[in-house]
Amino acid sequence: MPNPFHTLGRITVPAFLPAAMLLLAPALFPGWAHEALAQDPEAALQVQSIVVEPEALQVEQGGEASFTVRALDAEGNEVDAPLRITRTSGAIVVDEDEGLVRGLAGGNRSGIVISLLLPPGADRDPITVEVPVEVTHPSVTAIHLEAHHPRLFEGTATSLAWTVEQADGSSRDGAVPEFGSSDASVVTVDRFGDVVAHAPGTAMVSAEVDGVRGEWEVEVEPFPAVRMELMGGADEARTGDVLSFEARFLDSDGNEVEGIPASWGHTFHPADERIQPGATALVDEGRFVAQEPGIYRVTASAGPLQARHSVEVGPRHAVQRVNFRGQGRVSDQHTSDFWVFEGNDGRDYAISGTWGSDGWAFMWDVTDPANMVKTDSVQVDARTVNDVKVSPDARYAIMTREGASDRRNGVVILDLADPAHPVIATEYNEGLTGGVHNAFPEEDYLYALSGGQKYVIIDVEDLYNPRTVGEVQHENCRIHDVWVLDGMGYSAQWGCGILVYDVGNGAYGGTPENPVFVSQMRTPGDRTHAVFPYYQESTGSFLVFAGDEILSRGGRALEGGLSREPYDPETDSGGTPSHTAGYIHILDFTDMENPRKVARYKVPEYGTHNVWVEDDVMYQAYYEGGMRVVDVSGDLMGNLATQGREMAVFKSYDPAGYIANAPMVWSAMPYRGMIYFSDWNSGMWAVELEPRQPVALQEDDEQD
Repeated sequence: MPNPFHTLGRITVPAFLPAAMLLLAPALFPGWAHEALAQDPEAALQVQSIVVEPEALQVEQGGEASFTVRALDAEGNEVDAPLRITRTSGAIVVDEDEGLVRGLAGGNRSGIVISLLLPPGADRDPITVEVPVEVTHPSVTAIHLEAHHPRLFEGTATSLAWTVEQADGSSRDGAVPEFGSSDASVVTVDRFGDVVAHAPGTAMVSAEVDGVRGEWEVEVEPFPAVRMELMGGADEARTGDVLSFEARFLDSDGNEVEGIPASWGHTFHPADERIQPGATALVDEGRFVAQEPGIYRVTASAGPLQARHSVEVGPRHAVQRVNFRGQGRVSDQHTSDFWVFEGNDGRDYAISGTWGSDGWAFMWDVTDPANMVKTDSVQVDARTVNDVKVSPDARYAIMTREGASDRRNGVVILDLADPAHPVIATEYNEGLTGGVHNAFPEEDYLYALSGGQKYVIIDVEDLYNPRTVGEVQHENCRIHDVWVLDGMGYSAQWGCGILVYDVGNGAYGGTPENPVFVSQMRTPGDRTHAVFPYYQESTGSFLVFAGDEILSRGGRALEGGLSREPYDPETDSGGTPSHTAGYIHILDFTDMENPRKVARYKVPEYGTHNVWVEDDVMYQAYYEGGMRVVDVSGDLMGNLATQGREMAVFKSYDPAGYIANAPMVWSAMPYRGMIYFSDWNSGMWAVELEPRQPVALQEDDEQD
């Protein structure tokens, strides 16, 4: 069938894994590592050199360049030897079958690494050749300028946004133009694109990149107001509360003057005199949020006028004690995802997967969280069962497979007629021959990722005879997660950010057989890994929580990466905690076609994994940062981690874990008053929040 799906222009695939990690995970990230397997593995011992032509490559973003690789013996004869080809960064993609390098991100240097694979026990070092690759930008064709406040008055200011258009139709991200003003007595513009109006008149503001110029003609009007007032806000608030102010301007006759842009700021006097004043609040276009208790003065100014409003901000008192309730320990292998559900027999169950552990999934009876009982296990042909989920009607469960011995991964559908002892209904791999990292089950449809390239929509009304009915694929968008809510599919797609499709809602004409593209939003850092859509009843906002995943901390003060193996006393190696990075981006999709980022949850020394939001509470798996519970009620702005919104943190230390005392929380899920979560190193856990204490008691505890 023809491909009806929307495609993007330029996107950037992130280089979030070092080359060494890419070599370890060819099935997890298909196409990022490749092994050309020879008929005779001993042929590698004959190889004395690897010749790559050309010795260096230059490729334009969106274009491609060819290369050839030959393995030669001592006489210069070509040998059919096993080679591995990888890239050193996400600025390129390598098509090893065609011998092509494609440019993804202009203005970067990258490389391809060709390594000889030696048989086990070889007494020589492998030969490795690296070919540098320069990725160039397409030529600039136009610069488009847009003013945040297009109407300027004497003594007011605005900021410019710009788009640098390239010959291939893409925009050049990160390009900073050289700005100028035709008349500095009328307006000036700094190197950041901030424009200040000084006197009535007309001037031209320009922006130039690579000799191409864009212009914005601005007419500065005389300042018309004589009085200014601040409307809205509040006299009292808590840390984390977002207050909205509006600047109102009046002329000499008392009439309101519209369209005057105000500049916003604040001052701070701490509630505790021992705290030094600092950047303890955010104010943006009249929206204000405080991080520390104290008295804040929100100010707005324009021309000769200024107005202010004082707000007394108290502590949020969000903290609740969290208590351990039970553990289903898995200490001989890594645990991956899990799902808790009520079976058709009225008892509570959970299914958990395993990572790098020969394709096991486990069934648990968790009716008594303090006594989790493993009722059964299922093994399939796989290296990793990364994702396990259960349909809303608890009719079936899914196991995703990566690293199958025959490379026919696909999904395994389990019939839950007997939830304690599920049976395999089918192993389905149509269109899913690559590794399946995640999937999302609805009652009659299953949405399964295929090789990191797309998601396939499968009709599972008959569990024993499923059939593919549709798919969603964006060109060059690597996909990691998909979540479906009310017939809308939300996918996390690395450098492409969050993509939204109508996959059956119908509001945009989509069906499972014919999905329709609706919207897209990129996130800072281009590491978009997990997604959770959520309707916030208290505000009427529709939010999407998008999580990063960065499995190393190279270049940071606290470095480190993903640790896989337990301590080995014979070699004195392994057993160290992991160190990850990344955070949660909170996006407002209320206007589905014009989403915007509103807030974040960032604890800088740890990295996020999967997220769940329910009843205005976020349950965040924060890898070595533990299981974290966060108040996400009301309007959101800034970094929630610095606003007193954290309710609880629980770190799953287990001295008998696969890696001892090394918390590594993978997923969290609230269920029947408990919080269940899976830990990569120690299995299944259940904890419970105590009711929130009275404020006076919390204060007494702090003094103690």
